[in-house]
Formats: sequence, structure tokens, C-alpha cells
Amino acid sequence: METLTVQLAERSYPIYIGTRLLQDPDLLKRYVRGHRIMVASNDTVAARYMPSLISALPDFYVDTVILPDGEQFKTLETLNAVFTALLEKRHDRGTTLIALGGGVIGDITGFAAASYQRGVDFIQIPTTLLAQVDSSVGGKTGVNHALGKNMIGAFHQPRCAIIDTDTLKSLPDKELSAGLAEVIKYGLIGDLALFEWLEANLDRLMRRDGAALAHCIRRSCESKAAIVATDEREQSGQRALLNLGHTFGHAIETALGYGAWLHGEAVGCGMVMAATLSHRLGWIANGDVHRAGNLIVRAGLPTRLPAGITRERFLDLMRADKKSIDGLLRLVLLRGLGDAVVTGDFDFDELEAMLEDYDRESRPRG
Repeated sequence: METLTVQLAERSYPIYIGTRLLQDPDLLKRYVRGHRIMVASNDTVAARYMPSLISALPDFYVDTVILPDGEQFKTLETLNAVFTALLEKRHDRGTTLIALGGGVIGDITGFAAASYQRGVDFIQIPTTLLAQVDSSVGGKTGVNHALGKNMIGAFHQPRCAIIDTDTLKSLPDKELSAGLAEVIKYGLIGDLALFEWLEANLDRLMRRDGAALAHCIRRSCESKAAIVATDEREQSGQRALLNLGHTFGHAIETALGYGAWLHGEAVGCGMVMAATLSHRLGWIANGDVHRAGNLIVRAGLPTRLPAGITRERFLDLMRADKKSIDGLLRLVLLRGLGDAVVTGDFDFDELEAMLEDYDRESRPRG
């Protein structure tokens, strides 16, 4: 087992990475301050891992709430199901919520913990690669709205994050690819050595080589923890670097309907769009765009827009992005591989022209 720490003064917490961690009662119980626990999960994950988790908590009163599976259910209605379960079982401020699942479960459970009786403890136990390398770390919680992704939420740090890499053995291939999008992101925004390692080792990751997966999870968590420690609530702009590809990706997810593409698939395509725009602005070489795009394709991710999202629709959705300030659209773009910036200082005409090209290329031929 390896341990990292997200350094946030009194809100600091550890990230544990290893195998068979779900069966370790000593690890879990040190982060539960009361006697009551509510575990939130979905049908798929609960069937596989809930028995092991509950058996590791013999000294606590454990209740469960099973939520529907999928991004389309990351809503206020689903959040309310968690509140209802907590109230029906009479959980008080001493309770601990545990999120057992992927990013949707983690985001909803964390938001419920931030809000229930004005804030209770929670623990992240992510079971997908995307959640392990990204969404379980950093304290961003929330739900989607029909007009924009992750628009309703709160910052609420977990007591700890427990990453049991054994859960990746049953992960569907599409979910593995979606998680790799976020790993590639860390390389592109500030870790050229990681990007080059991914170029050399992506085939090992696609084969689910345990050592390679553990390395990329640890490196990704280190990268995110370092950024979160400097800008917990995205006030200085440093944390916004973690959104490379996300402004484009969130627009894709909202336009298609949540769940049509996995989040990581949309981010993968969005990173190619960000790299393409960076090249059109003269900031990076065409060869860099090809290297980034090739790695994303090798990871099994889409690089072309689905048909039907017009330039006007895309821009309208992008303007709803949380990085926009006073109506000014800001994007995470590349100055080089491993060198990203958050900026509103770019040629908007180039963005419009690029979106028009993408829209035209996505239209059915003939």
C-alpha cells in the first residue's frame, strides 16, 4: 500500500493506493468518528463490492442506499434519494457517508455529505479508473443541470480516499479508456515525463498490467493533489488547469444528453479540440497535435465530434462554463506538451472557425 497526502491544513487527508484495501477494517475504521455509516453505491458496484466493505465494518451500524447507475442520474432527484435514506434511518451529524463507486456516486455522495445537516464526514472509495485518478481527489462535489454539467455543488473534502486497484479487474473496457483520458490530461497540462511514459506504456495499461496501473494512478493523484493544495477552491486559476478538454467535453455531454458519451470520452475529444485550437493560434506545432491525438486514439477514445452539434450550439454551451468570468470565455490551452495555460486572451474568430470545421466534418456524407 502507498500513501499520499492532500495538503490542505486542517482539511488535509490521505489517499491510500493498493490491493485488498476494501477488506482492511483497520484502515476504514480509523476515519469513522461516530457509530453510524451510510454507504451509497449503485446496483452494479454494490453487487460486487458491498459485501466485502460491510464485512470490514463490524463495529458500526451500516445502512445503504443504492442509486441508479449513469451520468443521466447525476441529478437533484437522485441526491434527494440520499437525503431521504439518511432521514428515514435517523442519521445525525455524527454519521459518515461512504461513496462506493465511480465518479457519479462520488460526486453525489460528497454533495450529500456537504449538505446534510450542514456537513458530515465522508470517505471516497472509487471503483473506476476515472474516479481513482481524478474525481475522488480534491473535494469537488455536485450534480448536473439540464443547462450545464456540474453547475450545482460544493467543495467538501473527504476524510480519506481509499483506492483499491483490484476493482479495476472487472471494469469495462470503455470505462478504462474513459479513465485514461484524465491520466493523459495530467501529462498534457504539466508533466511531460508522464506523457512520454504513457506513449511508451499505454499498451501495458490497456492490458491492465497491475504495476503500470498503480504507477499511473499514483502519478495522477500526486499531480492533482499538488494543484489542489495550491488552489483548493479554484480561486487563483491554478486548479482550472485540471479542466483541459473539459469546456469542450462538457458542451458535448450536455448537447448529446448526459450518459450518451462517457465523461472521459468527451474529455478525450475535448483535449484534441484544445490542442487543435492551440495549433491554429500558433502556440504549438502540428506535430504536438498529432502526438496528443495519437495517444488519445490509442487509449480507445473518440477524437471527432458527433453529428448535429452546430457551431452556435457549441458556443452557447461553452459560455455556460464555470471558468467564464463576466461573460468572458476562458479556455485551458497548450503552449506545449506538458505546458498548459488558462486564458481568455485568444482569437475568438479562430475558435469559431475551428468549431465550424468540426461541425462540417461530423456531418454525414452523401
